[in-house]
Amino acid sequence: MRLRRSGPKGPAAAARTGRLALAALGAGAMLAACGGSSSGGAPAAALPGANTGAAAGAAPAPPSPSSTLSLAAQVGQKMFFDKNLSGSGAMSCASCHDPAHAHAPANGLSVQLGGPHMDRAGLRAVPSLRYKDVTPPYADLLDNPDGVSVPGPGGGLAWDGRADTLAAQARIPLLDPLEMANASSADVVKKLQAADYAPLIAKAFGAKAFDDSDAAFANALQALQAYQLEDKSFHPYSSKFDLYAGNKIGGALTPAEARGLKVFTNPDTGNCASCHYQGAGLGGSSALFTDFSYEAIGVPRNAGIPANNNVQYFDMGVCGPMRTDHAPAAPNAANGFCGMFKAPTLRNVATRTAFFHNGVMHSLEQVIRFYNTRDTQPELWYPTVGGTPKAKNDPGFPAYGLVTTQYTGGKVQKYDDLPAAYASNIDTQLPMDGRAAGSAPPMSEQDMADLVCFLHTLSDADTQPAAPAKPGACAN
Repeated sequence: MRLRRSGPKGPAAAARTGRLALAALGAGAMLAACGGSSSGGAPAAALPGANTGAAAGAAPAPPSPSSTLSLAAQVGQKMFFDKNLSGSGAMSCASCHDPAHAHAPANGLSVQLGGPHMDRAGLRAVPSLRYKDVTPPYADLLDNPDGVSVPGPGGGLAWDGRADTLAAQARIPLLDPLEMANASSADVVKKLQAADYAPLIAKAFGAKAFDDSDAAFANALQALQAYQLEDKSFHPYSSKFDLYAGNKIGGALTPAEARGLKVFTNPDTGNCASCHYQGAGLGGSSALFTDFSYEAIGVPRNAGIPANNNVQYFDMGVCGPMRTDHAPAAPNAANGFCGMFKAPTLRNVATRTAFFHNGVMHSLEQVIRFYNTRDTQPELWYPTVGGTPKAKNDPGFPAYGLVTTQYTGGKVQKYDDLPAAYASNIDTQLPMDGRAAGSAPPMSEQDMADLVCFLHTLSDADTQPAAPAKPGACAN
């Protein structure tokens, strides 16, 4: 095992500056509604995305209430699928957190549409709601579950950790003008009082459940939390990896998947485990594939998000603008939290079609190639300023990046979605270790192919891969 120590300076100097990158896992057991936006934004035209699939408001039909759920959780289940709880009457929690898609969007849009008329673009990609039940509250110095790395920013829900509980997180989309767009908590309560399941609410919370509007709204948030905590569909642990970890039938990894696991844990190649920790975790958890930490990795700006049309606007994660308690003292003032976003669980990552906090990438392979070549070929990911576009790309110019035009001359505008004042916050752990442009990347083509194969083993049994592997690709 090897301990790597690097990371940002300033107030977040301890921000996961060291993480245990496991040499191998070994045999055996070794983000309620859209919730990714905030006030502001603009009417949406065509949003960037791949495999757009179902419309944002096309929520699935709710399942029958489970007798195993508490009364509060049964209320939460009803609420989760109730489109009438939105200002538009067309969006429910399940519209963005579809159970058939690992409680994530059923389409590949970078950000989802919401608002009173379902035409307002959000500011961030919608995370999955699965495996959030043991997420600790946010702390600037959270103990790392690996038991070795120094404490740093970690925990909390949403991309910036500003909600400490599932109940607190549920409040955000219900009232966000870009999402469910209710004018106030009292408006939500009025809709609940008119719902056909209002008698169930009274049964769960008492005959006077609606007498105090603030208390009724708080109970509603608790109901949504109870549903997510109690319903096993939010944490099924039904993947092939779970069978492997439990030494059960069906869990034998293919040679390609086993090699991919080694890439995942190898500190000199993929080093994924340094943030997406897969060992025994906090609160009795295990194999969550996240250490709940926050990193600044310089994800490219997504020009398709309407808010980014304002060149002065930057989404900088923990330091704002949606989160306000860690904001810089003044514009561009030193702040080690700027640019830091949560390292999400990688469970069901192969089912996704929008990646990172801004949904700028749309395939798992593209994400892995970004990690591998952000530093060695930055021209594939960031705009070139002052250069001349070639009439025809050279034969060897890769087509997998965000930039598909080759330039002569000019300067690559690296980290284009983070003010230059915060470039020193960028994490420097492998595979993004700041190595020189043009040098060899840390992962080979075989490494990346094997890593994709392993990540497919993290998909729950009720899901489908976004891009199925070619027959035999992950066998040998």
